[in-house]
Amino acid sequence: MEEDAILPDLQSCVLCEDVRCEINGMQTLVGVLNVIPAPSLPINYFKLCIWSRWCSGSGTFRQKSRIVGVDEQQVLAQAEVEFELKEMEGHATNVHYFGGVQFQQFGLHHVEIYLENELRLRFPLPVVRIGMAEPQ
Repeated sequence: MEEDAILPDLQSCVLCEDVRCEINGMQTLVGVLNVIPAPSLPINYFKLCIWSRWCSGSGTFRQKSRIVGVDEQQVLAQAEVEFELKEMEGHATNVHYFGGVQFQQFGLHHVEIYLENELRLRFPLPVVRIGMAEPQ
């Protein structure tokens, strides 16, 4: 981070199954997740995405995104990206794609977003057991 940088605000962050870039340049978030339902474990996700948008800052920054396990020690997925905000009125949108994420425990996992190694957002991601429907 530069000396004269102004730290940005995290405007939004969403965990989803995919982020698609449309022909008009807009992004579509697919399968927004607030819970991971599973009849049994482990459960595997072919792809998970963390979509985040930063605004009201200026400079070059590094974002780290991670999904941590129930024990708060195991990191199930992690990615980093450097981004730049050239002006205070601008914004930067980052998408981290994670392939082959496996959840091995029921319970409360967390998504964490860091800016320059400082935790800026942490939200719960419960992995819950769901009953299997009985055939009729």
